[in-house]
Amino acid sequence: MRLILLGPPGAGKGTQAQRLVQRHGIVQLSTGDMLREAVRNGTPVGLKAKEVMDAGKLVSDEIVIGIISDRIDEPDAAKGFILDGFPRTVPQAEALDTLLSRKGQKLDAVIEFKVDQEKLVGRILQRANEARERGEPVRKDDDPEIFKTRLEAFNRDTAVVAPYYSERGLLVSVDGMRPIDEVEAAIAEVLETV
Repeated sequence: MRLILLGPPGAGKGTQAQRLVQRHGIVQLSTGDMLREAVRNGTPVGLKAKEVMDAGKLVSDEIVIGIISDRIDEPDAAKGFILDGFPRTVPQAEALDTLLSRKGQKLDAVIEFKVDQEKLVGRILQRANEARERGEPVRKDDDPEIFKTRLEAFNRDTAVVAPYYSERGLLVSVDGMRPIDEVEAAIAEVLETV
């Protein structure tokens, strides 16, 4: 099972990805984690990425795709994977399609978390307040200004990825504003049909 989870920050993708990992025995692939691991392991792609990052630049799509390519060849990804946070642009989606095609693989579904963005901001503020009340540090991503900036970037750059997958018949939407267990059940229904 090869899945992509799409949706704005705070929509619940990470929570649902963890539940899918537990239920289906597939791996969650975070491009940030993979990038750090490739650099740590000194892989050829990781060395390229380190050079770019050390220069204070953004890692190119080519390098990110190379890291994904290496990662999905690892044994624990044989049963499938979940991409969360990638692709963020249509060129990345196209590059991913090309990569999977070369490997004789394809995506099974792209699950889009539909959310009311105004209510989402409230959800994030509540999450930050609850962390403070418990005496825990507030996640950097839950800072209202940082969150709004991330939301703007999603709307500007990543929201266009959903129509790309819709045109290919892979996109299925779930209501990300429902309670966590209900979202999980909706995703399970989607996966029964793929």
